[in-house]
Amino acid sequence: MSIKLYLDEDVDISLAKALKQKGIDVLTTQESGTKRLSDAEQLEFAVNSKRAILTHNKRDFALLHKNYMLEGKEHYGIILSDHRPIGVMLRELSKLIFSLTLEQMKNRREFLSNWL
Repeated sequence: MSIKLYLDEDVDISLAKALKQKGIDVLTTQESGTKRLSDAEQLEFAVNSKRAILTHNKRDFALLHKNYMLEGKEHYGIILSDHRPIGVMLRELSKLIFSLTLEQMKNRREFLSNWL
């Protein structure tokens, strides 16, 4: 099964449009009406939707990942990225998504820059 993405509110929605044009299943906080949720609630929403979350909030989501692992909770992937040009992020995300399955992404914390 393919990885489905959930983009948190800090990620430019034009990236979602570009990913959708490549056939990638993407949901944004704007589309889901979850824009004002806390980081923990955003991750919970992603888990309930069986989606990997992409965020620029690296510190907080790295801590959430650590806490999930310590508590024995599962998530469908946390992708951490700096603010970078859309084209660069699109290439890296495409490589990640077309290289891994949903099962392989489960409980992983990935730095998008590793997918150059």
